[in-house]
This record gives sequence, structure tokens and C-alpha cells, in this order.
Amino acid sequence: MPLLVKTLYDMVTALNRLVFRGASLLMFIIVPVMLFAVVSRYIFNAPSSWAMELATLVFGPYFLLAGPYLLHEHGHVNLDLVQHAVSPNVRRVLEIVNYPVIIAFCVILLFYAVPFAEQAWQYGETSYSSWNPPIWPVKFFIPLALVLLGLQALVEWLRVLFDPSAMHDAATEHEVSN
Repeated sequence: MPLLVKTLYDMVTALNRLVFRGASLLMFIIVPVMLFAVVSRYIFNAPSSWAMELATLVFGPYFLLAGPYLLHEHGHVNLDLVQHAVSPNVRRVLEIVNYPVIIAFCVILLFYAVPFAEQAWQYGETSYSSWNPPIWPVKFFIPLALVLLGLQALVEWLRVLFDPSAMHDAATEHEVSN
């Protein structure tokens, strides 16, 4: 693999790993809030007006920011039956076709997500619930996650293009980790 491609691959993957680890810390907010919501509702018969909404607002960024690194780890839903039934060369061709589709998907969604987030910010969008927190900050995670996912798909595609042996290594790593 050319040095430039390897460097870019390592940088993007390291960035997405760092973002993933930061996003995983959001579970330290989500779990206690959900616990509070359940205990207050079912044990004290005093449901909160904010706990479930807060958990939902925090889970969105967690979910979005974990996706790019999950792509690197081959953790997304795919057709495992097909992947295991074909040769490594066919698997490589499938990935060479698949990653540009993911990149195109990210570009198309980004085209709509940026104005969506900007509009939410301009209007100071809130949830309009009884608690009524601002939700516009959460919407900015959508374009951010799309950029990170698109970058990860790009470097994964370049890896498959320039290093055919990486397909075997990735498949072996994935099978060993399962």
C-alpha cells in the first residue's frame, strides 16, 4: 500500500477510534438516566418529564458517532452468508463496489443534513415537550457523522484497492473476533 494511502488510512481510523471512544462515554449518561426513569416511574409512581427525552437526545450522537469506527471493524449489518460463500477475490470485488456506494450515500445525505442542521440552529429548535430542551445541537451530529463515515469508507476502499492481501487479513480478523 502506498505510504500516503497508509498514512491517510491510519489517521482517519485513529480519528474515528477516538470519536468512538468519546461517544461510548455517553453511556455513562444514558444508563443512569434510564435507570432513574424506570425507578421513578415503576417504584415511586412518579414518572419524569425529562429522563426518557434526555436519554433519546444523548443516544442519537452515540449511535451516529459510533458508526464510522464500526465500519472499520466490519460491525455493520452485511450479508455474512454471501461473504462466507464466496472466494476472497469475489469478496474483494464486492467491497470495491460497496465502499463507493457508502460514500455516495454519505454525500447525498450530507447534501440534505447540513441545511437541516443549519435550519434547526437558526430557529433555535426545541423538542416542544413539557421539558422543551434545545435539540438543534443534536442535529449537528448528523452531518459530522456523515463526514466521518464517508472518510472511513474512502480509506477502507483505498485499502482494498491498494492492498489485496488486506482483504484476507480483515476477513481472518473478523472471523477470529466472532
